[in-house]
Amino acid sequence: MTFRESFDAYVCEGDVITTEADGFTVTARIVRDDIPDAPDKRQDGFWPTLDPQDAGYIGAGKTHADLETTMARAKSVMEAWEADEWFYCGIVVCVSRAGVTLDDHAASLWGIEANYPDSDNAYLSEVANQLLPEALETARAALARLCAGCGYTDAEAAA
Repeated sequence: MTFRESFDAYVCEGDVITTEADGFTVTARIVRDDIPDAPDKRQDGFWPTLDPQDAGYIGAGKTHADLETTMARAKSVMEAWEADEWFYCGIVVCVSRAGVTLDDHAASLWGIEANYPDSDNAYLSEVANQLLPEALETARAALARLCAGCGYTDAEAAA
């Protein structure tokens, strides 16, 4: 089971994709990450280097020309960040059944790049699909707790 929709190549906070799975309505939404740090503060090795002891080491046999190319790319990514052209987000999955939200935050993953330069955002949809089984498990547990409180069996609740 997967989301039949995909996030667009350009996304905004609040964009959603939805699917039906095992009688549940599952929605994955994009939420802006609340950690405002720039990429060079969040990612060890963001700035490339030829120093093998540094986290930004670009690899053995690389030349200064390779370093210049990689550095230009890092600067471009940083400029796009500063221009608010891309952002870090979380994919948050919500599950409901028959119009009743069972869990508004059934599964999530944070620190994902949205609208990253030269990206098509396909990874956002991949993450939503990876979170789907966890979200459904969380929803089934929530439904079981609700049904137990009402005196229903799991079979009666599924009907």
